[in-house]
Amino acid sequence: MTSPQTASGTFTQAQLGTITLIGWSGEHPADGQDVAFLLAYSLGDGSDGPAAGEAAMRVALERAGLPVGSAPVYASEHPGLPVKLLVQAGQAVLTLPHFTAQYPAPPEWLAAAGARSEVHAMFATRPWPQGTPGRPVSEELLRSFAADPEVITTAANCVLPVRSLG
Repeated sequence: MTSPQTASGTFTQAQLGTITLIGWSGEHPADGQDVAFLLAYSLGDGSDGPAAGEAAMRVALERAGLPVGSAPVYASEHPGLPVKLLVQAGQAVLTLPHFTAQYPAPPEWLAAAGARSEVHAMFATRPWPQGTPGRPVSEELLRSFAADPEVITTAANCVLPVRSLG
């Protein structure tokens, strides 16, 4: 297997580990309307451990045009950005050059995403093994991870237009 290479380094797909999505919706302070949020993260179960997975995620994001630790990238302003979000049949599918992940979205998330026609995505470089798919994640646990300053400053952010088939 060849490793993708950049000036930032190399990584293998196996180092990324299991990429997972979790979403929520919340009121936007400026207009009081709901906003859909999506958090992409690795479980830290990559082939070379959590630290290598964190470095691999950083390289994958930078290669996709999502700078870590900076202001959100608005995909609508960057038509060539290789980051896509498809929302169809109750699922959100996030695609980047080095991974694809699905999120079975609840009705309130779908309504917020549809009303605004966009989703605010945060791509954590820091692994989150507690966010295992199939296990309930409490609001407090999600908030403790997604609002952690160390997670925020080492994440990439992107506002993605909602696309659907048909």
